[in-house]
Amino acid sequence: MARSKVPDVIAAVDLGSNSFHMVVARYSHGQLIILDRLREMVRLAAGLDETGRIDRHAIETALPCLERFGQRLRDMKAESVRVVGTNTLRRAKRRGAFLDRARSALGHPIEIISGIEEARLIYLGVAHTTPSEPGRRLVVDIGGGSTEIIIGEGVHARKLESLYMGCVSTSSRFFADGEITEKRMKRARLAARLELEPVRTSFREYGWDQAMGTSGTIRSVSDVLRARGISDGVITPTAVESLIEQAIRAGSIERMRLAGLSEERIPVFAGGLAILAEILEILDIKHMRTADGALREGLLYDMIGRLTDEDARSRSVRAMQGRYHVDIAQAGRVEATVLDFLAQAQEAWGLEDPFAALVMSWAARLHEVGLDVSHSHYHKHGAYLLEHADMPGFPQEEQKILACIVGAHRRKMHLGDLEDLSPPWHLKVEFLIVILRLAVLLHRGRSAEALPKITLNARGRSLEMAFPRGWIDAHPLTQADLENESDYLKSTGFRLKVL
Repeated sequence: MARSKVPDVIAAVDLGSNSFHMVVARYSHGQLIILDRLREMVRLAAGLDETGRIDRHAIETALPCLERFGQRLRDMKAESVRVVGTNTLRRAKRRGAFLDRARSALGHPIEIISGIEEARLIYLGVAHTTPSEPGRRLVVDIGGGSTEIIIGEGVHARKLESLYMGCVSTSSRFFADGEITEKRMKRARLAARLELEPVRTSFREYGWDQAMGTSGTIRSVSDVLRARGISDGVITPTAVESLIEQAIRAGSIERMRLAGLSEERIPVFAGGLAILAEILEILDIKHMRTADGALREGLLYDMIGRLTDEDARSRSVRAMQGRYHVDIAQAGRVEATVLDFLAQAQEAWGLEDPFAALVMSWAARLHEVGLDVSHSHYHKHGAYLLEHADMPGFPQEEQKILACIVGAHRRKMHLGDLEDLSPPWHLKVEFLIVILRLAVLLHRGRSAEALPKITLNARGRSLEMAFPRGWIDAHPLTQADLENESDYLKSTGFRLKVL
């Protein structure tokens, strides 16, 4: 992939379960120079009702915050912006209407990322903002709705986990009325222990040389310890237990006043303490230092990677090709034809967005991943793998688009899943599918011989393919395949004419 110039001003927005964060930066001489940070406590996780929908109060808090973020982004002329939603937006039911309003308020599309992708980005943020040290690093991030635990070396995450517990969700479950008792704290800690137990052995056996924590809960604990003169901010099990004892003595959130703890952090502090105490005990962590970088900084460095030659998505595609024994030569032939056809049809079909070329390249490289499962319906197996596999660098929406294209690249076209895609891709992916189908068909013989120059003329839902004189007659199997393909496309309102 060719190196591109990193824009002068880039920005990352993290729509977390507890807080919304934005960071704006300039990239200069290999380093990020932070220009501005904004943070607002939204507590989106507390706004999920019994049915899993985001309630009106949470929406009325979130949208004005996003409008303010959007205004700052426009004022600072940020040229490249990534916005991600994490645990609460992953869990939210019928989130489409909220995301549409949020996108309009902010002025940028929102990616919903998986827990594993969140963990990867958190580690990337920590690794790029702390001194490089030899050995393995354990990173812990207790968020509002989930907790990420990662082991990595240098800037590369090696072992990642995202657990279904956070300071907002735990506080809402065990301390909703503000009362803090020993019994409630024990129940909160037991719930955290149950979440941690399945990963305990694998993480401890993998091992690490230093432990670091980041984000709200852990930084707040460090600030409190520093304010009390207990340590220079290094977190120990004994220190956390002392804070828990003090919280229980206070008896309620209202009476829990600790030097160094902000007012807005108090309502979710007890839940965060319960989780942190169990992490330190289950993983046998004696000392934990804090890091400044987290998800937002990870997003920024991931953006820089995408604009140079380090796109994590490309590495994920290569890994999937290797894991599922893809025929690399065949994938390359299909990819070359796909990109040629896309270049010819993109203006007529409105596919100029650079993402169209990216996703078509990935789809071509991965269209045969399902063959490792079974030849029968391999396109369906491939779609399932691509939608549900952990693919670092890919937001959920991009994986869904990729899965839809691969799943419909042969035989009867099932397009019902396209309705679930975000605009404008819910309409444009159909055209991408047609392009991939034709490229795969033309390389069905798996021959290394190059195809002739094929000219496409696209208009609306019609496509003309012009071959050199006599070529189609000399390739009767391809001619028969194109006739069958014309019938498949006709069932979805496409018209294919071969000249």
